[in-house]
Amino acid sequence: MPIIKILPHAEYCPEGKEIDAPVGTSICEAMLDNGVNIEHACDMSCACTTCHVIIKEGFNSLNEAEEEEEDLLDRAWGLQPQSRLSCQAILSREGVTVEIPKYSINHAKENH
Repeated sequence: MPIIKILPHAEYCPEGKEIDAPVGTSICEAMLDNGVNIEHACDMSCACTTCHVIIKEGFNSLNEAEEEEEDLLDRAWGLQPQSRLSCQAILSREGVTVEIPKYSINHAKENH
């Protein structure tokens, strides 16, 4: 099983975390299943950018981004060359290291 290493994020994962996830699982699903409550306003239907992550290691092991995802990423806060929507980034046998950006386009929430 690939390991997802999540870098520390003040709100979602203050200590950072390493999780095992089955091949074929999206990064978003794996994080949610393991207590990392990343935003996913569109319910993982590739209709928003709230689950945007930056892949620090293992980017090329993920499935290729579809045009719809790339179009949405253009609106993501803090876009990087290795940015992906975590709901669309599907794990292969290789692990990945993930950074959750400080903000999302939807960061004006009740607790901010």
